[in-house]
Amino acid sequence: MTIALERPKKKTRSAEIREQLGYPIIDTDVHTQEFPPLFLDYLEQVGGTAIAERFQEHLPGSSRSKWFKQTWEERRAYRTTRPPFWTRPTDSALNLATISLPKLLHERLQEAGTDFAVVYPNLATMGPHIGHEEMRRAVCRAANTYHAEIFRPYSDRLTPIATIPMHTPEEAIEELEYAVKVLGLKAIQIPGHIRRSIPAFEKYGEEVANEAIWIDTFGLDSKYDYDPFWAKCVELKVVPTTHSSGMGWINRRSISNYQYNHIGHFAAAGEALCKSLFFGGVTYRFPTLKFAFLEGGSAWGASLYADLIWHWETRNKDHLLENNDPAKINREELLEYYIRYGGELVHNRLDGLGSGLGFHADLISPIDPGEQDEFAKAGVKTPEDVRSRFLNHFYFGTESDDTRVAHAFNRKANPYGVRIKAFLGSDSGHWDVPDITAVAANAYSFVERGILTEEDLRYFLFIHPLELYTSLNRDFFKGTSVEKYLGTGD
Repeated sequence: MTIALERPKKKTRSAEIREQLGYPIIDTDVHTQEFPPLFLDYLEQVGGTAIAERFQEHLPGSSRSKWFKQTWEERRAYRTTRPPFWTRPTDSALNLATISLPKLLHERLQEAGTDFAVVYPNLATMGPHIGHEEMRRAVCRAANTYHAEIFRPYSDRLTPIATIPMHTPEEAIEELEYAVKVLGLKAIQIPGHIRRSIPAFEKYGEEVANEAIWIDTFGLDSKYDYDPFWAKCVELKVVPTTHSSGMGWINRRSISNYQYNHIGHFAAAGEALCKSLFFGGVTYRFPTLKFAFLEGGSAWGASLYADLIWHWETRNKDHLLENNDPAKINREELLEYYIRYGGELVHNRLDGLGSGLGFHADLISPIDPGEQDEFAKAGVKTPEDVRSRFLNHFYFGTESDDTRVAHAFNRKANPYGVRIKAFLGSDSGHWDVPDITAVAANAYSFVERGILTEEDLRYFLFIHPLELYTSLNRDFFKGTSVEKYLGTGD
């Protein structure tokens, strides 16, 4: 039996908007789903039959997570984080097929009025978080090879990310070099963090070690020096992007409600990495290297930027020495205030006046200017340095219906009157964005509703992603549908 395939016979609203705009739309976050039988062929070639067979249980649809297999008593006992029931579009076969067939995605991207898209395959976002080293490295290598080959014929509009495992700098560099030099991939994704066991708890066994963990974010207080990896990114002209989850973190561990766990989790994971890169001095030591955080929106970026400025102004080294040194307190005067105004509250108890008020400041270690300068690694000496270390390096993927993008473009509220570098990352292909042809129309509604100006929208859809991806590689868009527009951005 042959089924008639229904395809649109007229231009979509999004395609009409694209013609009206007169500049290209770049979508930095389009999700795709691997075709399992073919992917397993690649995995078997890379890792062998045993790895491929073991990995089948991780494929979507082949089994459910442990939450679905547990009783409620087990979920309570282990505080097992509730995952989503299903994350793919099911409203139409067309939308479901679009996320797994590159040729169809290429056609529908044009129907949607989107000129170019960076593709984030679902297994590729999961691969770097696999704990078992042999499987992790095999899955990442197979995913990169698979996607490089199936998307190569459609490179004028689509480029897949290379997924880079980050458990050690050496592992990351090895996969990065293979992805760029051998496979020819030009966009990469790193995990936002690695879960590492706290050494002091490892003696209690694997179950405890798996739960007593800390989050390594590759910059501040990391287990390893990741500078060789950042240097390799600069050398190979690729910008690190991240799409990691914060699901399962302490405050995102409901055993009964996925929405509770989901809301804000990408932003939380992105903020953890962003602060680590900033305070760890990565953006100071690598002035040409930029980073992008996908799917968490941009409101948290605007908030973090303002917070960093405020914390420098109120907690910088000089301010601490001037205003927060307990050795400077006049203890005789403080005691007199307590005698005069304390009354019965303090009568015969003034010998207990504690160090919390600086009375026993001699028992407190004096301020060490070096240790107290928590902005030193970031190379920050002025608030303008905060602006530079942050604004010149961080970009924030934002969905086309996320009205909180207004915070990123609120130049009256953002310190120094700047735009936070938000750009379109539609997240199409997941449950919240089933139809890719609705993305541009959703984004343009920001202008129609007065949330963004026409100029803001141009930065959102074109200038910011253009800046990011050409910052190291001037030829990133060479041979693509965007090439003829190069030089038309600010």
